[in-house]
Amino acid sequence: MPDTEVPTHAWHIEDREYRRQEERRGRRFAYTGLDPARTALVVVDMVPFFVDANPYTRGIVPNIQLLADHLRPAGGSVAWVLPARTERTPVGDEFHGPDAAEMFRNSGGTGPLRNRIWHEFAISADDLVVEKSAPSAFFPGRCPLHELLQERGTESVLITGTVTNVCCESSARDAWTLGYRVIMVADANCTGRDQDHNATLRTVYRSFGDVRPTADVLTLIDK
Repeated sequence: MPDTEVPTHAWHIEDREYRRQEERRGRRFAYTGLDPARTALVVVDMVPFFVDANPYTRGIVPNIQLLADHLRPAGGSVAWVLPARTERTPVGDEFHGPDAAEMFRNSGGTGPLRNRIWHEFAISADDLVVEKSAPSAFFPGRCPLHELLQERGTESVLITGTVTNVCCESSARDAWTLGYRVIMVADANCTGRDQDHNATLRTVYRSFGDVRPTADVLTLIDK
């Protein structure tokens, strides 16, 4: 494999899942349109700690940037969500082990927030940049994202970033619980293995939101 190539997930949702939703609501996807001005692209944990650790993460950078570049001029919001540096806890040390707990505690890096985002992204002055002290970007009291998006009148969120089956899935679930129209962008999320990635896509599609590739979401933005 040439050095310039990076892997991308072979994402997949089974036809029986599509048929199940089509039988329930009469269409494959819940959300057939977006109001770009009331839509936010939520980019989860795209910081060096995670991007350097997993080649799949490098593969989603172009799609996230493409979504941001289309959504901003359409009046939408882009929100970069970074891991906060939290205090060590006995439960965290017990669960992860002390060394791993300390490593994860520092995963968001140090210094100005905007400087912690992966360097290949073009960040706008109007973008939101926030920290979360829980896996989910929408868990009450652990991240200011929900309140900031409410101030902007956001009704739909596009979930992207890493890792699919932890912080991204947690954010999708909580966003749905808070009443957002959730779309998880299938080829703009990543984790370590296709099977883990696809298990989350299936769960989200069944119970919490739509799952669409970048090309589909761009069509919805540009309508």
